[in-house]
Amino acid sequence: MLEGLKHPSSDVFFKYGSLVFAASVIGVIALSMVVLVRGAFPALTSFGFRFLTGVDWDAAVGFGALPYILGTLVTASIAIIIGVPISLGIAIFLAEMAPDAIKVAVSNIIELLAAVPSIIYGLWGLYVLRVWVANYVQSPLQNSFGFLPIFSGTSYGLNFLTAGLILAIMIIPTVASISREVMVSVPISQREAAYSVGATRWEVVRMSVLSYSRSGIFGAAVLGLGRAVGETMAVTMVIGGATGASALPTSLFKPGQTMATILVNQLSEAESGSLQLAALLGIGLVLFAIAFSINIVAQLLVWRVLKVQAGAVE
Repeated sequence: MLEGLKHPSSDVFFKYGSLVFAASVIGVIALSMVVLVRGAFPALTSFGFRFLTGVDWDAAVGFGALPYILGTLVTASIAIIIGVPISLGIAIFLAEMAPDAIKVAVSNIIELLAAVPSIIYGLWGLYVLRVWVANYVQSPLQNSFGFLPIFSGTSYGLNFLTAGLILAIMIIPTVASISREVMVSVPISQREAAYSVGATRWEVVRMSVLSYSRSGIFGAAVLGLGRAVGETMAVTMVIGGATGASALPTSLFKPGQTMATILVNQLSEAESGSLQLAALLGIGLVLFAIAFSINIVAQLLVWRVLKVQAGAVE
């Protein structure tokens, strides 16, 4: 104990060393923002607000990011609509109903799904899911409702719907794991109060668990949205790769692109100093801002719920 008092320098070194490492994260984010702004500046000054609303993608006409922004929103929305209810069902089962042996096994499987590389999801989507979508979803819908613009398009299965389904599968581990942690942190007294007035298990889950943890669940869904917005390789392999006005998501079964996929597909081909490269960096800047904002909001929501519930337990 006395030796520790004689050598406080180690604690000081640890304190300031940790501060430097933490500040380096902020530095990396700020540096990334500066690089993107500088690179995108020629496109932003040349096109102005038209960069966000234009649909052309041609050096002779101009560059517009609208099809790729909308493509990102459409695929992410499909992922949230399909993936969040499945994730919520998994979380409820693991937190409220599963026996311990099954709970551990299923939780490990969910965590393993999160560790699968996105390229593996993309290969599975390209060779398996694409065929299922084309044969069992797209063909029946087009035969019955093909007169609706939302169901028009090619029959190859490389489209917004397939990309959205891949994203839905990829966000399930994130949303399910966080939702489960939020539900587990709900105080036992909340459940006991509901049971004491004769509530069924479903009523306990609905009135006590889900009601108490709704902000945290919403935060988990927003975190899943953040991953869906920024996912690249898996989506690139199944979305089709259209550019310009043809990439507008006017149908679920049309090929298109997202902000991340247009960067992957064209960044290596763009000439240094060209307006195309500046436009691509502009899209990267928009993607960075959207993903960063989404993740901040989600982390704040989850942190708020966990902090409040931890205080209630104490």
